[in-house]
Amino acid sequence: MAGFPLHHPKGRELTGGDLLAQSLKHLGVEVAFGLHGGHLDAFLMGCEDIGIRLVDTRHETVAVQAAEGYCRISTKPGVCFVTANSGFSNGLPGLATAYGDRSPILCITSSPPIRDTENNSLQGSIDQVVAARPITKFAHRVVSPEECPRIVSHALRVAQAGPPGPVLLDFPIDVLFSPIQPKLIAWGSVTSPPSFPPGPHVAAIDAAARLLGAAKRPVIITGTGARSPQARQQLFKLAEGCGIPVFNTSKYTSFSPSSPMLSTRTAGMLAILSLVKLPRPDLVVLLGARTGMFLGGRSGAIIPGQDCKLIQVDCDGSEIGRSLPIDLGIVSDVEAFLSAVNERLNSRHIKNIDKSWVQSVLGLAAMESPYEKEPEVTSSGRLHPYHAVKSLVSGIEPGSIVILDGGEASAWVGDLASRCQPHTVMTATGYLGFLGNGFGYSLGCAVAVPDRKVVNIQGDGSAGFHLMELDTYKRFNLNIVTVVVNNSSWGMSSNGQDLVYGTDHPARPISALSSATEYDVVAKGLQNTATRVSRIAEIRNTVARFQAQPGPSCINLIVDRKPVHPITTAMVGLTDNPNLVVVPYYDNIPRAFYKL
Repeated sequence: MAGFPLHHPKGRELTGGDLLAQSLKHLGVEVAFGLHGGHLDAFLMGCEDIGIRLVDTRHETVAVQAAEGYCRISTKPGVCFVTANSGFSNGLPGLATAYGDRSPILCITSSPPIRDTENNSLQGSIDQVVAARPITKFAHRVVSPEECPRIVSHALRVAQAGPPGPVLLDFPIDVLFSPIQPKLIAWGSVTSPPSFPPGPHVAAIDAAARLLGAAKRPVIITGTGARSPQARQQLFKLAEGCGIPVFNTSKYTSFSPSSPMLSTRTAGMLAILSLVKLPRPDLVVLLGARTGMFLGGRSGAIIPGQDCKLIQVDCDGSEIGRSLPIDLGIVSDVEAFLSAVNERLNSRHIKNIDKSWVQSVLGLAAMESPYEKEPEVTSSGRLHPYHAVKSLVSGIEPGSIVILDGGEASAWVGDLASRCQPHTVMTATGYLGFLGNGFGYSLGCAVAVPDRKVVNIQGDGSAGFHLMELDTYKRFNLNIVTVVVNNSSWGMSSNGQDLVYGTDHPARPISALSSATEYDVVAKGLQNTATRVSRIAEIRNTVARFQAQPGPSCINLIVDRKPVHPITTAMVGLTDNPNLVVVPYYDNIPRAFYKL
């Protein structure tokens, strides 16, 4: 089978590294994130020759997470590279988060020459393929340079097919540096058109239509599986045509395109329906949204457990019914499902929906926060986190991409982020609860869509993981504003300890951070525009001013760790029931013996 025309570099032989780079370029790869290692030089030179942009970071974890941020905002696969063993080991956290959050990325690594296997060679102690397999969809060592096109195209198909996820290819250094024999090249599917995603069965669409037609109080909840522009267009065609309210999950909140049926708050708002005396949904349609931590677990707080039908659409059949009983499970690409439903349904078929209930549910987003009337400055003399974050959000340019990282810091911002009319809000911690991801996500987003401003919001705890990436932001002059919401503590940890053990208990193990740390001074040293802000009146204008200028900047925003954010209280799950054991951040469990 014919492949693509080979590009022969000037002044040297065509190597495996060149063929690898050219295979990626042919498959649509435009950028790769990584950190240098001599094992990869043949590949890096190949990227330079063929026109793949190389973005180097200060840590391999960030490189992998930048590839993930890139693919999330662009819907293209993200590509990263890490050097043998040491770089690979640093990249493992990024692979783990991509695997947990189903992000299609390709990680390229290298290793010692094949002949030096098990020879105590430099950077050769770990079998990288074996180590990567539990946290990737596919991991493989390429032992012939001529196999690059076949294996690379296969790996990218695996990354994007079905439930997406990370893949890893290990190229021993001799494979990358060896000259190519063109007659031996295995092209595989490198020139084949992309595969079509799975679509729903006709009977499944009929069943979905019946459930939608019978519902009085339906809601749609979307996850990352519904993030493509095509899926969003079909989503709002259905929602607006039938009058069904739409909620994003807090993990990935897209506001593009806008729609009158899209709530500006996340699905967590459904948990307060009973408190405001509104009936709960009688039908929930999950579109590419997994049950679990972002949808209230098995508590029934967000998705009612009784008197409510549940339709779950996912490209991964193993996710359907994983933790909640379902009435209709459909293994399908979300766009394909929505297209089929839109062909089957229109407003004439949807006659039972309670329109006043729908408007009341959408109106919940306008409810005043209980913190609105509290003082802007707490008794400690620091800013109230709600008021500080409210002013922060009010200064963000509409259409920005907002990345949330940290515990309570991201929760405070998540409640208010829609006020700035963002393009997208991403919660970087994901299913692993992994702090520090926001630096890589922000980098990937800024490279993928340079015409949009990026706001990287960190707690002071999460900021400590990868603050050196401000240097990366400056080297590439990216329009990223990093905000450190600084309460001098691991806020969710210390407040969780307060809730469980009481404020009178003196011990607060390892939950404090230094109030003397000057994140703005560090940022200035890394050539970012930066300042420390401790007054409400300064916040909005500072954010607007920093976003208006080119290049990266940093704001050290001083706030109090009190009051406790409601999400911490909810996750700790205190109860007066003496026969339950409180297990913070999970469902409480029955006591092994009953207290009388």
